[in-house]
Amino acid sequence: MNCLSTHKPVTVIIFAKAPEPGFAKTRLIPALGEEGAAELAKQLLNKAVDQAITTRLDVIELCVTPDQHDPFWLGVINETAKLGVTLALTQQTNGNLGERMSAAAKRHIDQGRAVLLMGTDCPPLTTERLLAAASVLQDHDAAMYPVEDGGYSLLGLNQWDPSLFIEIPWSTDVVADMTIQRLATLGWSCWQGDRLWDLDEPADLSRLTPDFQIDTFLRSPS
Repeated sequence: MNCLSTHKPVTVIIFAKAPEPGFAKTRLIPALGEEGAAELAKQLLNKAVDQAITTRLDVIELCVTPDQHDPFWLGVINETAKLGVTLALTQQTNGNLGERMSAAAKRHIDQGRAVLLMGTDCPPLTTERLLAAASVLQDHDAAMYPVEDGGYSLLGLNQWDPSLFIEIPWSTDVVADMTIQRLATLGWSCWQGDRLWDLDEPADLSRLTPDFQIDTFLRSPS
């Protein structure tokens, strides 16, 4: 049976990895080098945060790894504060991606909020699309933006159930389909938005808009 919300507050939770050379966007290192991949990761993070805070939704939380006390994150908090925005900063829990998303989602859903779970790798996940997902959560149990590689760039939830996060083969082409099947098994209504794309591989770099500055890092194919 569906359990739909009425004017429920929505929290956007952005899962982010520190944009450190050799740690962030490692699959792009052959094309950009370690420094370039880290710089692009920083730009992607900044764009994701900008899109989220522009929604003016109830709470925007940055859920980070490996260490929320890294000075980099303090810089992000300070920059958003200059815009008059309070950005919540939390540490990702231990475990795989599903366990980390599950813990963060449950924490807010238990407090009576809906959640939008997102990463930083999807440039077309705009403010308008975030607002659309938040809006449909007022009369749907879940919302999703699938991506071309079979995963999803955003999962919105009004309720929590562990089956949405356990025994999912993360980073494979069945993540979205398996999640949709499990939502159906639970009897939850799920809205699906546009199929978007993640920036994961060197071939994806050609899809970036000019506001991303990567030209100085690009390497010629060998």
